[in-house]
Amino acid sequence: MRILVVGSGGREHALVWKIAQSRLVEKVFCAPGNGGIAHLVECIDIKADDVFGLLEFARKEKIDLTVVGPEIALSLGIVDEFIKAGLRIFGPNKKAANLEASKVFSKELMAKYKVPTADFKVFDHPEEAKKYIEKIGAPCVVKADGLAAGKGVVMAKNIDEAKQAVTSMMQDKVFGDAGKKIIIEECLVGHEASILVITDSKQVLALASAQDHKRVFDHDQGLNTGGMGAYSPAAIVTAHILVEVMEEIIYRTIDGLSREGIDYRGVLYAGIMLTKDGPKCLEFNVRFGDPETEAILPRLKSDLVEVMLAASRGELVKVKNLSWDNRACVCVVCTSGGYPGDYVKDKEIMGLHEADKLKDIVVFHAGTKKVGDKIFTSGGRVLGVTGLGTTIEDAISKTYKAINKISFEGMHFRRDIGSKALR
Repeated sequence: MRILVVGSGGREHALVWKIAQSRLVEKVFCAPGNGGIAHLVECIDIKADDVFGLLEFARKEKIDLTVVGPEIALSLGIVDEFIKAGLRIFGPNKKAANLEASKVFSKELMAKYKVPTADFKVFDHPEEAKKYIEKIGAPCVVKADGLAAGKGVVMAKNIDEAKQAVTSMMQDKVFGDAGKKIIIEECLVGHEASILVITDSKQVLALASAQDHKRVFDHDQGLNTGGMGAYSPAAIVTAHILVEVMEEIIYRTIDGLSREGIDYRGVLYAGIMLTKDGPKCLEFNVRFGDPETEAILPRLKSDLVEVMLAASRGELVKVKNLSWDNRACVCVVCTSGGYPGDYVKDKEIMGLHEADKLKDIVVFHAGTKKVGDKIFTSGGRVLGVTGLGTTIEDAISKTYKAINKISFEGMHFRRDIGSKALR
């Protein structure tokens, strides 16, 4: 088989790395890829949001399966266009992608089909939103409706912070049209976990659980980011909790979409808060999470391509179960200084070869580019340094040992990824 992976981040590097191991695969392409992916497969200079450029390439190269990484391509309807052209693709169609592309659509679907979530209210006028904040008080959560690269959520500790978030999103338009509508919701308290499943709208296969770390600094301080690290399995997701999440959140959502006439094929990611009243859904993503993918896929022993093919064909019933490595996996994200705000690029990364040589370590590239024989930074999240260990302590130790081999100017990383599992 000839496979095309769409995207350029750490998630896509992990997908390419795993897909290349499949016995079914003859050649893998990645568009546009990054400096690390270029060491593994051929990278094609087509951006992830260039749907028709990708379609033309897939036709020309006789691609058997396209795997979509980023949400932007899904929200633009890449799946619909590929299916229309008779090409096999793994991911949800444009209507289904609204689960992530529109938080208003997602929350209203959850409310309609009784999926446990935070109480919320939708606003399209900033002054009304600010009056509502004064009425309910803080803490509260302010969310931009549209896609904002994982940064469109503000957990406001006080009323002033919440009002400033409204001003930024709706009046200053820091997220462009994504902030035309906003949601204000109650601030849930508990432990977060990420549950990812693969579905063909009829059958559902759960992937291993993970726990992401969103805040930029240790002990969950600072601004929200796209993710500073993750570990798998999530210690807090017991067998009982997983059953509850599947029955009350995952199945209800997929069934609700079906009732709305929406066929969902691909990965469904549920961000979960384990509250004193049980699991509640914080948000949905319609693709593999990042950096959860980098912590989950190294533990997957099954052939990922077989599973994705079955889901895209509506034949997931043929896949009986998934096989997992019993070891723990920890991924720590190294970022450019200043991220998630303004950051500098084009800094040479040193020590990658030394880190790659360590046992049970994989360094997934996110924001990197290859110039000659050297690798330079090219984004906010730069690397996802990932380690497998017999215990979570072992995985943490191996991962940070690898990070100590790597350096670039302004490099920042959290030093507490995985520590929640120890507590």
